[in-house]
Amino acid sequence: MDEKVLIVEGTNDRKRVKQVLEEDVDIVCTYGTLSAEKLENLILPIEDKDVYILVDADDSGESLRKQLKRELPNATHLYTLKGYGQVETTPHEYLAQVLRGYFLVKEMFKQ
Repeated sequence: MDEKVLIVEGTNDRKRVKQVLEEDVDIVCTYGTLSAEKLENLILPIEDKDVYILVDADDSGESLRKQLKRELPNATHLYTLKGYGQVETTPHEYLAQVLRGYFLVKEMFKQ
């Protein structure tokens, strides 16, 4: 199965990523934290898919990443630069570079 799911923290992150992606990808927002209930509702439906994780380069993002690593050990982790901090403020060109190896990105962001 080649269904891809990208996990981000918030709706602004989702909007930012969608501006760069050429393909239609299921983008799931965690809204910062993962309760047991949210984990069950989020993780169970996507366990068999190709999961990618792109969270902010800050303390809360790293904490969320650690939790997701435990729950989804086979997920691919993608990173923005600490200097950009949040996914929603990462320049489109850099975001495209991060996503390019895994997703189709819009022509205008290809180098």
